[in-house]
Amino acid sequence: MLPILILALQTVPVQEATAAPKEPPRFTQCMDLATSDPAKALADAVQWRGEGGGVLARQCLGVAYANSDKWAAAAGAFEDAAREAETGKDPRAPQYWASAGNAWIAAGEPAKGRAAIDAALATGKLAGLDLGEAHLDRARAMVAAGDMEAARSDIDKALTYADKDPLAWLLSATLARRAGDLPRAANDITTALRLSGEDPSVQLEAGNIAAASGNEADARTAWARVIELAPGTGLATAARKALEQFSATEK
Repeated sequence: MLPILILALQTVPVQEATAAPKEPPRFTQCMDLATSDPAKALADAVQWRGEGGGVLARQCLGVAYANSDKWAAAAGAFEDAAREAETGKDPRAPQYWASAGNAWIAAGEPAKGRAAIDAALATGKLAGLDLGEAHLDRARAMVAAGDMEAARSDIDKALTYADKDPLAWLLSATLARRAGDLPRAANDITTALRLSGEDPSVQLEAGNIAAASGNEADARTAWARVIELAPGTGLATAARKALEQFSATEK
């Protein structure tokens, strides 16, 4: 499936125009552990934080929690890092807020996710891909909260700055299908397929859009591909259920 969080969390990028503090060897050590052994990284980050590790210790703690699927704890660690960064005039604060928002979404708390991303955007320091990803994440939070109109506004901004991210095109296609704009849905899912055609979530939505457009052959092909790519998953179950509609019409 499309990566939603981990890559963004493992390295918090900084705007090129702002010089960031040099990262110490202890940070590299902790982040390596956060990937290879999150449980050890949690202990290491807590110890380092107690020794004055500052925002970098909190960042490592957040990544370790995320890689342990402890999303609420990860969000809290990133919010702590963001606040500490703001106090210390550290340029990483906007990215920490964005990572906190991402983690809250993963934790099933879209309102908290939106608030954290709002804080990231309010700094006015995000630009380029970072800005696009923030709008994408806020759109995801709004979809989870059922605010589709606001989500469309954010996803359009995301496509301006993060047009190489297949998740942005996937979400845009899904929103268009739900709004009944099938031509746009077809256009956007075509781009998502070009960028990440082997992702089962993209294929699942391609099938949904084809079916909504009355294209049974393409819908069958896309949903069958989901089952091939992700056997035994919820996506495969959804694809099989979707295929049943055609079996029912044949009876």
